[in-house]
Amino acid sequence: MEKSILVESIRYSAACQGCGAEAEWCGVQALVGEALRWDVESTCPACGLDLAVCDGDLPEELRGRLLSEYGQARLRVAPPTRNAAVMRVLRTELGIGLEDIRAVMEQVLAGLYSGTLPEMELLARKLRASGILATASRTPGS
Repeated sequence: MEKSILVESIRYSAACQGCGAEAEWCGVQALVGEALRWDVESTCPACGLDLAVCDGDLPEELRGRLLSEYGQARLRVAPPTRNAAVMRVLRTELGIGLEDIRAVMEQVLAGLYSGTLPEMELLARKLRASGILATASRTPGS
């Protein structure tokens, strides 16, 4: 099991949830060992409200900001690939059924399956743990 940490963070301005003044926010998505984590924090300079939010699924707004800032990372598997083993890992990790796995598998084999770097690296780690050569990386211009 890989223990390294991979972090992507972003700073942005948005309205304070307390008073509506403009505040600086910091959002983070991290891959810590085998777990994805995220949080968003802010302290309002106008009213002093401290806010920290985390837990559950990564909010689409934060995910979109990270993808906009860093670009998409792609999951790649090296041939020869044991398709059944790849499909088993993807079904387990993504929680998708047989009807959807073929489309995802085609994207993975073509090097087109993408997301944030922490998301793709988690899948690559799970695939490597199953004996499949897999990498997660950004493609220039993505």
